[in-house]
Amino acid sequence: MNERFETEVAGTRLVLVRGDITTQDVDAVVNAANPQLTPGGGVSGAIHRAGGPELTRAAAAVRRERGPLPPGEAVITPAGNLRARWVVHTVGPVWRGGRHGEAELLARAYRSCLSLATAHELRSIAFPSISTGVYGYPVGEAAPVALGAVRGFLREHPGALDEVRFVLFSADHFAAYRRAWEDLPNPAHGRRFTDHGAPGVQSAPNGTGQAHQAPGDRSGGLP
Repeated sequence: MNERFETEVAGTRLVLVRGDITTQDVDAVVNAANPQLTPGGGVSGAIHRAGGPELTRAAAAVRRERGPLPPGEAVITPAGNLRARWVVHTVGPVWRGGRHGEAELLARAYRSCLSLATAHELRSIAFPSISTGVYGYPVGEAAPVALGAVRGFLREHPGALDEVRFVLFSADHFAAYRRAWEDLPNPAHGRRFTDHGAPGVQSAPNGTGQAHQAPGDRSGGLP
């Protein structure tokens, strides 16, 4: 069953959805890349396969020009055959137990992608769950870092983007991100949808039925 949750942060839709990152109809999708920007496996391999030779050649040209991409940084290329127009490539950290700056690097990767998107005047961007595949970052640890970094950027740049979407492949990842959002300090509560489009009820954590609203955020379903 596909699921979707959406809320609003400082004028931008923030969406969690189960799905395939390669089929997203947005201005840019984010590739969880390796430093060499080669196809690799996991998300990166899937994006390169869907994008075709044009995407792989564009990534190779960037690599030749600037060398390996350090963790936390991002570059942008045309998207080839993808529905998106652009691919933003970023390298997340390899999990080494959580005491080697992994959280800081992961947050920087998300912020770098958003900065690049706004610099190119893009209005929508879709992220996978960076570093939670072969790089071994536990999704329960990664989700709050990812959501916190994105929410912080959106609050600092109100209205800079129309939509930021997290595309989670598995039910476990979707549930982890959904829990992480509710556990953030002062989350804006939104609406949860099944694949039939029926909204699910979201109760406030204080049991009052009233969701806490953070400054600059608007809770509730979106038109």
